[in-house]
Amino acid sequence: MQAKENYFCVIMAGGIGSRFWPMSRISHPKQFIDILGTGNTLIQQTFERLKKICPAQNIYIVTNSIYKELVMNQLDDISEEQVLCEPMRRNTAPCIAYANYKIQQKSPDATILVAPSDHIILNETEFVENALSSMQAASENDWLMTMGIKPSRPDTGYGYIQFEENPVYLDDDQIRKVKTFTEKPNLELAKTFLQSGDFLWNSGIFIWSLKSIIKAFENHLPEVDNLFKEGISVYNTEQEDQFIKDTYTVCRNVSIDYGVMEKAENVFVRISDYGWSDLGTWGSLYDIRNKDDKGNAVMGKNVMLYDSENCIVNVPKDKLVVMHGLKDYILVEEEGILLVCKKADEQSIRQIVSDVKIEKGEKYV
Repeated sequence: MQAKENYFCVIMAGGIGSRFWPMSRISHPKQFIDILGTGNTLIQQTFERLKKICPAQNIYIVTNSIYKELVMNQLDDISEEQVLCEPMRRNTAPCIAYANYKIQQKSPDATILVAPSDHIILNETEFVENALSSMQAASENDWLMTMGIKPSRPDTGYGYIQFEENPVYLDDDQIRKVKTFTEKPNLELAKTFLQSGDFLWNSGIFIWSLKSIIKAFENHLPEVDNLFKEGISVYNTEQEDQFIKDTYTVCRNVSIDYGVMEKAENVFVRISDYGWSDLGTWGSLYDIRNKDDKGNAVMGKNVMLYDSENCIVNVPKDKLVVMHGLKDYILVEEEGILLVCKKADEQSIRQIVSDVKIEKGEKYV
């Protein structure tokens, strides 16, 4: 196995979590919130988890420049050079390209795991074992790897990965070659995927050697790769900030899935099952929270429920809330904003946030 000192992790922490509004706001998005009431925020949980894979000094956080202070305040074991600040949102491919060349300065032979900052993983021991075996495979092969999660339901909020039937990696039959990627399907298609047995949820967690991912960018996203490659002489100098500002101004907005993974031939998936949730919506939070005998998941000390079932309620602990006759609803209050929404319509929250911004002003989002 490759020396652990050559293992690196990249945490993507630049999102605003609009589907978790009004708890998640632009000024303080969900990755910096203790959503589960554990005493640690989502990014703190992610950082502690990844410290079991590589040294703390080998973990880089890519985030929006407005969140730099939040990152530094919440993560004790990092230095400023480990926080890569994006001046604007440009999706996942540019943030990975930026991290590639920062890591190259330190370790050209690195093997890298890339993970979002806001996922829930209930079985961390299983995750770490999966991650280390995948990193070993990626260090020994020219593979672009992702972790695919065994689906437990026909979820329409996740992307799906179809894998080839035959094992391809002799020491680990859970690693398979990827056949197709599918964006969020409709319910009927999701049911078909579940029944087929060869589809997994796309976790958005990636593993590859630095050499393999740079080569993939050169082949499939050269216009993005070339922009960041031009900065080799200025990374880790005083000129880096201005270079990155200039680069992001002209850089294409593109995801790593669309720009690289769906186009490359050398893509493999590790079949995984470690209690994963991307915690992208109130519904996904409902799934992992404790519930009463009526199926209600409640956060709040003064909530009284009458004839209400399968609701998620998230309100300040001192707020008295009385609910009567609601079934399958989301009810959330945060900083004077109240959201009441059917769980079935939670994908509309992103549009609601956009409408609120236009009609009521940015202070509400």
